[in-house]
Amino acid sequence: MPLLIKNGEIITADTRYKADILVQDETITQIGLDLEMDDEDLEVIDATGKYIFPGFIDPHVHIYLPFMATFAKDNHTTGSQAALIGGTTTFIEMCCPNRNDDHWEAYNLWKSRAEGNSACDFTFHMGISKFDDTVESQLKQIVEDGISSFKVFLSYKNFFGVEDGELYQVLTLAKKLGVIVTAHCENAELVAQLQQKLLAEGKTGPEYHEKSRPVQVEAEGTNRFATFVEMTGATGYIVHLSCQAALERAMAAKSKGVPLYIESVIPHFLLDKTFAEKPDFEGAKYVMSPPLRDKSNQKHLWAALEQGFIDTVGTDHCPFDVEQKDMGRGDFTKIPNGIPAIEDRVNLLYTYGVSRGNLDIHRFVDAASTKAAKLFGLFPRKGTIAVGSDADLVIYDPNYRGTISVKTQTVNNNYNGFEGWEIDGKPEVVTVRGQVQVRDGKFVGDASRGQFLRRKPSHF
Repeated sequence: MPLLIKNGEIITADTRYKADILVQDETITQIGLDLEMDDEDLEVIDATGKYIFPGFIDPHVHIYLPFMATFAKDNHTTGSQAALIGGTTTFIEMCCPNRNDDHWEAYNLWKSRAEGNSACDFTFHMGISKFDDTVESQLKQIVEDGISSFKVFLSYKNFFGVEDGELYQVLTLAKKLGVIVTAHCENAELVAQLQQKLLAEGKTGPEYHEKSRPVQVEAEGTNRFATFVEMTGATGYIVHLSCQAALERAMAAKSKGVPLYIESVIPHFLLDKTFAEKPDFEGAKYVMSPPLRDKSNQKHLWAALEQGFIDTVGTDHCPFDVEQKDMGRGDFTKIPNGIPAIEDRVNLLYTYGVSRGNLDIHRFVDAASTKAAKLFGLFPRKGTIAVGSDADLVIYDPNYRGTISVKTQTVNNNYNGFEGWEIDGKPEVVTVRGQVQVRDGKFVGDASRGQFLRRKPSHF
């Protein structure tokens, strides 16, 4: 069914103007003033007073995740519909085999979980937890199947984490294949030692999680990853950078011309370590890694985002419910790490960045959509509004006022880390390749609309 969106204000990473958008066969076919079409099946949406953004892209989510003796609560049905209600039309999920898993089997398992069950489009970062000849052969096969980004953990010793020799081999292969490597930057050995020290001292509550992974640990991991990227000539992407110390290390590498990109996630811009220090084990809801930091770090993250030094804003969406978090009562190292945010990222970033902060609206679009599309092989199919691009569109009401609540969320979890936070604006209509999936802020579309997005390597 063709779709005509009239009278809206189109806002991309570099343009802003009022025009109509005509959609046919999943793509944008015309953009202009006073567009008309003679077709009895045509749906017309009046977007007067609304912004029209390109569909937002979350570059860092966990939907299916076996982790810390349990599983993340979302499935691809609930996670994708929550994403769409929040304006995200594409997500990149972390495929995370552990060191005992077969990487090819894991890749196909993750893909099978998503195919036919996602309401929005999706692709994967392929996690690498070990490196040998078999894994190398499998990674080449995975790249042939349409994956152009890897993921390594410099953390979670003996589970997800890679050793330095393996990191060097991964980056060397990635350079050869033209694949960008994303990295969780900490120091697995330091974290393990600090955790055991704190537990031995009887410091077992969630408030000690941050003390086991202090900013120095993240800064060291960031510097080490940047050094390995520089030495191998690969292209690197730091995920969920959380603090000034790590930012300084990353910026030092970037200033030398190292091809390094930076992602931060919405919890680190808005929440601080006092949330994880809430009494009566309430702080467990806010345990994630890297941890929530001292509030003084936030001004540095916002400034770097506003200036374009932080390239993208994701979520690290990883929902574990209150009962799962309770597994770590008496031992903070057993609290499943993660905060759900896939439904709220766009609204929070718009509210506290654009509406109430100093974030330019074009930088907002860039950080939440366009830059991820460019880095991960999706642009210009995704991440912009242009003739020929997929008709992933978000009709956004900037005049909406409301609050976030677990009572109204779609994410499959029994708490919301941003409970009670005010939002200035929300998506009113969301389309995926021209089909309306969200209307009046409610999911109304095809639960299996989402497609697996095959990508070609470009970081040679």
